[in-house]
Formats: sequence, structure tokens, C-alpha cells
Amino acid sequence: MHMQTGFKYGIDPLTTGKAIAIASGKLRAYLDETALQRISAAENHVRDIVTREKTVYGVNTGFGILSNTRISASDTITLQHKILQSHSVGVGDPIPAEIAKLMLVTKVHALAQGYSGVRQQTLERIIWHIENDIIPIVPEKGSVGASGDLAPLAHLFLPLIGLGECYLDGVRLETTKILKQKNRQALQLGPKEGLALINGTQFILSFAVKAVQRMHNCLEAADIIGAMSLEALTGTKSPFDQRLHALRPFSGNQLVAQRLRLLLEHSDIMQSHIDCGRVQDPYSLRCMPQVHGASRNAWLHLKNLTEVELNAVTDNPIIFNQEDIISGGNFHGQPLALPLDYACFAAAEIGNISDRRCYLLLEGKWGLPLLLMKNVGLNSGFMIPQYTTAALVSENKTLCFPSSADSIPTSLGQEDHVSMGSISGRKINRVLDNLEFILAIELLSACQAIEFRRPLKSSALLEFAHDYVRDFVAFAEEDRIFAEDINQVAGLIKDFRFVEKFNEFADGLHIELSKGYDEFSF
Repeated sequence: MHMQTGFKYGIDPLTTGKAIAIASGKLRAYLDETALQRISAAENHVRDIVTREKTVYGVNTGFGILSNTRISASDTITLQHKILQSHSVGVGDPIPAEIAKLMLVTKVHALAQGYSGVRQQTLERIIWHIENDIIPIVPEKGSVGASGDLAPLAHLFLPLIGLGECYLDGVRLETTKILKQKNRQALQLGPKEGLALINGTQFILSFAVKAVQRMHNCLEAADIIGAMSLEALTGTKSPFDQRLHALRPFSGNQLVAQRLRLLLEHSDIMQSHIDCGRVQDPYSLRCMPQVHGASRNAWLHLKNLTEVELNAVTDNPIIFNQEDIISGGNFHGQPLALPLDYACFAAAEIGNISDRRCYLLLEGKWGLPLLLMKNVGLNSGFMIPQYTTAALVSENKTLCFPSSADSIPTSLGQEDHVSMGSISGRKINRVLDNLEFILAIELLSACQAIEFRRPLKSSALLEFAHDYVRDFVAFAEEDRIFAEDINQVAGLIKDFRFVEKFNEFADGLHIELSKGYDEFSF
């Protein structure tokens, strides 16, 4: 099982990109000898604690408000099974299998650092689930984001003791059936293992990892699509001048301005109206560096803090040695709850400004036909897709209440301040669901609009983006079921194809849109 190449759990620094790669099977991860030694040492410390009957929270005491209730040495094993059962109180739909798999990956990395007292065989069973794509069913609701993500993590690890359900080859099955099919026995957890498994922020963290990936993709797409809309509306590129942004040097703003300059370079459309006399464009065109850039800055903050958490130990208590055990609060989700809420607003704003550009494209100004179709009246043209962007933007606004602003005491007041970061993590991903559709509608509208500028061409980059969409969706001469077009183009954004193909084309032209801004890469 142990390999000498790949990612070393508990040893190598884990990034958002590597976490996604491990979960998707593109990067193999394993426990190396250094990690195994640390794991063994921590396990021995726990055994020593039980043997000497030293009182340690969660090893030989109850949990939460019951922390002062002593548990006999003979019951320390039973205690760990009962904690998984009692804390499995999640409700709602299952989280995506990819998120549950990220939870497994990030949990192994935290436990393998050797401060938790979890045994090697337990970690190897979790890795077996990862490598064989046997992913536990985890309900989406029930965590308050402090004391760890208790409920979702309890469900995640029920299969270790033969309980709960898992996805196997995409089919939902009882764990007992899967273990029988795979000729495996349920584990008997050792002292402290149950607590170590459910104490931690891996539910919040895994949603954050996925949000970092998805939001980066949306930000990349928004620059490209916004540039296409500007071209279709015969906007000017002067607001993206490097000198202007040097006077207000927010790095996200400067990055977006640079990307827009390069996206619009060598455009015949841009040259055709250089002396048109129009002094200023509407803000949704002119202020893309400021708005997209501010969201880039928020994304970078989220990414940086997510990567701190990816390499953190977030359970409790922490075992340094058999004499040095600290009960603290590393399980509290506030460090991610706040940036997740901030990034949620930033993602919603990208949809807000995109909807405004959709509206501009429909007004029949600057040489474009009303509603982007020649024969309107009989046809509604692109009027109604903008209703959808308006609805999605409004829905996103209702999702922008900061979850981290709330706290409800639990455990009879022992756990009297909680982060609600689990809600923050789920919520930003709901906003991103809507944002991907908003951007798809703008992309459809911009592709339709830009064809009314023919025979003039845009830059090679933007012409590629237009032609790539046209491989899937044709120009609309008259009304049709636009939901089919929207879903087709949204699929190109949601599965990262649009941005990936675009970047491959740019690389082929040796154009580095984000050169000098490596910190903003995913």
C-alpha cells in the first residue's frame, strides 16, 4: 500500500489544488515512515493515559457538558463507538460525494500529523475508502461549526464501525453490504479515536476547498465574458490603463486590468470606434477591474486561510506527549467562517455586475438591435434570459446574510459560542451554483451580440471564446427554448471546460494573461 512517490499525508504541505487532485484520483497520497512513527507515538501516549488512569477529556471522560463525568478504563472503547452513534444526527440531503471525499482526505492529513492518538490501522481504513471510492453518505445539515463539525464527521466515520451508508460506484448501499462484498471487517476503535474523528473542521474546510476552486473558475470566466460584452457594446479599453491602476494599486484590480488589456489587444472592433466621441462607458463595463478585482482580493484571502486550515490540527484535546495534553479550541470554525462569508458576498457581486451587462446588451443602443434579434415583437429575443439572471442575482442577495454573525449556545452552555461556518461553506457554494448560470447567460448574450459587429473581428482570444461557444450553441435567428442553450453553456463553465480550453489557446499564442500575479493562481 505504501508508495515512495506522491503526496505524504501529515508531512507534505497540502494546498487546495492538491486536495482536489487527491480526491479526484489524480494525485496518490500515502503514509510515509515519518508519519507512521508520529502516529505510533501518539497512540502509545493514549494507551499510557488509559493505563495510568490519568483524566483526559474524551479519553476517559464524557463529552461536552459531560466532560466531568469519569469513564472507567473498561468502557473507554465503548465510549468511542457511542460517540459516533450519538453524534450522527445530521438531516437533509446528502452532501456531494466529492465534498465527502475531500473530508476524508483532509481528515487523514490532520490526523497523520501525530497529535490526535489515532491508530495506523484506522487511518489506513480511511485511505482504503478514498482509494476505492467508497464514499460515506453525509447529511448536509446539523453542524454549528464549533466543537468541530460533529454531526457530519460522525456520519462520515460510521462506516469504520460497520454502520451508516456509502456510495459504491455511484450506488447508495448500507455499509454492512459493502464490507461483506469487499471481505472487510468493521473496526473496533481505540481510546480517543471516536472523538478525534468527529472533532475538527473538515466539513467547513472541504466546502471551502471546493469554493476556492469554483470561485477561481468563475472569476477567470467573468473577465473573458465581460471583455466580450464590452466589445459587443463598443466600449473603450482606456479605463484599464496600467498607469491608472498604479495610482490605486490593489493587486486584484491590477490583475483584472492587465487581463482585460490583453484580452482586447489587436481587436478590429476596438479600433473601429476609437474616435466615436463617447466619453464614458457604464460602470459595469468601465469598473470591471475595481469590481472583479475586489472579488479577486476576497478570493485570495479565502484561499490563503483555507490553506492554513488544510495543514492545521483541529481536533481536541491535542496530545504532545503522555504528560502534556492540552484541551483547547482548535476545532472552532470562526477562522474560516468569516472569510467564507466575505467570499460569498464577493461571488454574489460578480453575478450582480454580470446581470447589468446582460441588461446593457438588450437595450438596442450603440448599433445593436433591440433584445439582440432583428425581428422582435413576434420574437422576444434575449429579453427573458435576463429575467433569469435577475432572479438568480436576487436569490444570491438573500444568501448573503453572514452565517458567522449568528451563534446559538449548545451543550447546555458549555459550548456557548459557535461559528456556524458549516452554513457559510454550504451557502457560498449555492451562490456559485447561481453565478455559473448568470455568467452562462451573459456569455450567450455576448456571443449573440458580437455577431452584429461583423465583418469586424475582436481579438484572437475573444474570437476563440466566441467560436468555442458556437461549437455547442448556434446563433439565434428567432426564439427557441433558451433553457437548453443556457444549460449547455452553463455546463461548459461548471465543469471548467470553457476556462481550460481558453487558457490552452492563450498558452498556444504565448499570451500570459495573469503574468506576475502567481498568488492568484489555483
